[in-house]
Amino acid sequence: MSRLTVLISGSGTNLQALIDACHNSQIPNAQIVRVISNRREAYGLKRAENAGVPTRYHNLVKYKKEHPHEDAKAARQGYDSVLAELVLEDQPDLVVCAGFMWVLSETFLEPMKAKGVPVINLHPALPGAFNGTNAIGRAWEAFQRREIDKTGVMIHHVISEVDMGTPVLIREVGTKEGESLNELEQRIHQAEWEAIVTATAMVIEQLKQSRTA
Repeated sequence: MSRLTVLISGSGTNLQALIDACHNSQIPNAQIVRVISNRREAYGLKRAENAGVPTRYHNLVKYKKEHPHEDAKAARQGYDSVLAELVLEDQPDLVVCAGFMWVLSETFLEPMKAKGVPVINLHPALPGAFNGTNAIGRAWEAFQRREIDKTGVMIHHVISEVDMGTPVLIREVGTKEGESLNELEQRIHQAEWEAIVTATAMVIEQLKQSRTA
C-alpha cells in the first residue's frame, strides 16, 4: 500500500479528488496517511476528517515569534525543518502539494530527497508560463490582450525555484472568446482534478518500478 501525505491551504477540491481516487482505486493500492495545512480554517481539513484521514495544522506564526529580530528566512527555515519532521513521521512514499500556498525550501526538500520521497505540486498553468500566484487570472488577462490562445495545468516535481521543477503531466486548456474569468477557472479546476489523480498514480507506479528494478 503506497502512503501519501497531502499538503493543502484551502478548500481542498484537489484533495477531494485524491481521496475519491484512493477510495475507488483510480490510484491503486494507495492511502492518504495525513493531510497537513498551513491554514487553520482550510476546508480541506474538514474534507480529510470526513474521510477519516488524520490531519495536522502547521502554521508559520510560531516560527516568526521565535525569530523576532531575524529576517524572515530564519522563520521559514524553522517552519520547513519541522514540516519535514512531521511529514517523515508518517513514512510516506510520496508528498503531494494540492493547493499548498507555500514555497518549500531546501530545508524541507533535502530531507525528503534523503529518504527517497518525491514531492509533486499542482500548478494551474503550462510550464514556464505564469509561475507563482494568480496564474489563472494572469492567463485570462493575457488572453484578453491576445498574447496567448491556451493555458493549462501541470503537475511537476518540486524544487526550490517556484513552479520550475520537471513536469510529470501537462494538460492544455484552450481559451474561449467571451469567456469570463470565473468560467475559465471552472474549466481549469476540472482539468486539475483529473491531472492530479493521473499524475499521482503515475509517480506511484514509477516508484514501484524503481524499487523492484
